[in-house]
Amino acid sequence: EVQFVESGGGLVQAGGSLRLSCAAPGLTFRDYAIGWFRQAPGKERQEVSCISSIDGSTYYADFVEGRFTASSDNAKNTVYLQMNSLRPEDTAVYYCAANLMRRHCGASRMVHEYAYWGQGTQVTVSS
Repeated sequence: EVQFVESGGGLVQAGGSLRLSCAAPGLTFRDYAIGWFRQAPGKERQEVSCISSIDGSTYYADFVEGRFTASSDNAKNTVYLQMNSLRPEDTAVYYCAANLMRRHCGASRMVHEYAYWGQGTQVTVSS
């Protein structure tokens, strides 16, 4: 069964940076748009970013635009999320998943289009 493995989370002070990685052995990343999501305690899972491995196009939620950057390494079947200028409100478990409906991120995506969710990686930003 295909499942993403996220890593790179941790505890960081506000203003700091982290780089998350997401790998899925056996999954051909070029066949899917890959999404980054996060979920804070008591809140719904929200989309953070989407990246298309086939052309590198990206999408960012307004609350991370200009601070987070998604990238992909197709040779390693890995996507990354560089997170800079972190804020306490960025504290959450971060997940990645594959969009089974599209290879390109497009104008919008629905959470139900995604599959192969990993266990997530905890990001904690202290003030």
